Amino acid sequence: EKVLGRERNGLSLALADLPAGLGAYWQVSGNFIVMNQGMVDLMRRRGSPREFNAFVFVVLTHEYLHSLGFLDEVAARRLTARVARASFGEGHPATRMAEGDLWQMYPEFATITPGDGRRIRPVRDFDRDATDRYIR
Repeated sequence: EKVLGRERNGLSLALADLPAGLGAYWQVSGNFIVMNQGMVDLMRRRGSPREFNAFVFVVLTHEYLHSLGFLDEVAARRLTARVARASFGEGHPATRMAEGDLWQMYPEFATITPGDGRRIRPVRDFDRDATDRYIR
């Protein structure tokens, strides 16, 4: 909101075993962002907490931008980089990830056992601040 002047509340987060080339998705008009469980697990094991948090920020920001109506993939990537740079500055891992290619930065993503995304596991209390006044 601070960078683009737009926001959307009430999104939910879920994890699923997705194909290795898919970091996450948001279904048009949907309320769920679904992240690739294998990539999340790999980044949690591989990196520092700062690097892991940067990864989650970049992936969620990208999908959040789709939910705001930025459906073009290239435009969403550029805006993700703009948001990361404005939020964290030039040298931050989130900015480097957003401006780069995650699959080139982390070639081990190709080793993730691909899934079909059928089993989706919701993450409890995601975006609780936006929903706690009407969902209890």
